[in-house]
Amino acid sequence: MSDNMTLYGYWRSSAAYRVRICLNLKNLKYQSKSVHLVRNGGEQHSAEYHALNPSELVPMLVDGEVRINQSLAIIQYLDERYANVPVIPQQTPLRYHALAMAQDIAMEIHPLNNLRVLQYLEGAMSCEPETKIAWIHHWIDKGFSALEEKLNKHRQLQENGALSVATSYSLLDKPSIVDICLVPQVYNALRFGVDMSPYPLINSIVEACNQLPAFIDAMPEHQSDANR
Repeated sequence: MSDNMTLYGYWRSSAAYRVRICLNLKNLKYQSKSVHLVRNGGEQHSAEYHALNPSELVPMLVDGEVRINQSLAIIQYLDERYANVPVIPQQTPLRYHALAMAQDIAMEIHPLNNLRVLQYLEGAMSCEPETKIAWIHHWIDKGFSALEEKLNKHRQLQENGALSVATSYSLLDKPSIVDICLVPQVYNALRFGVDMSPYPLINSIVEACNQLPAFIDAMPEHQSDANR
């Protein structure tokens, strides 16, 4: 295990939240460095952080000489480099179903309601607050509706015996990359007042995950830079 792993993130960043969960599930020690996305015009735009990550986004993982941005790439790196507790299924086609669902969340839902998109809507596009909230709700609801259907189909396969493992989590009898992405996105949805009642399976999965220490420790409000 690396003894000098550092995660640059922000307490309320959904993408950094994913990586914290993954690190915790794998019992990996790391140093957390806060990059405040709002204070001083956004510390991600500082010259120091730009030199580390020209994309000026979090998270950013430094593991010895390895430097990686993008949460899904970080999670895949951690799963290959520290394989003691895998979070991406090894068997196919389940592996690719898991990666696809994770991308449904991280690439289709989340980017449309992340901070810089919302700042652009408010600033350059002069959106009223009500319009911004309607935008957020629309894209989260659209993504969650499809995801709920996919997760239900997977459960039906389990119940019909086509899959051998019953679970409280998304795909396996333990958390996977899908759960790692889902929990932060639901946190985001609740923060913006999205009605989650149409998604009972998503809700039950998130509830099961949030009983686990790895998820509890990764929660935004439990980070040292929370509300600062």
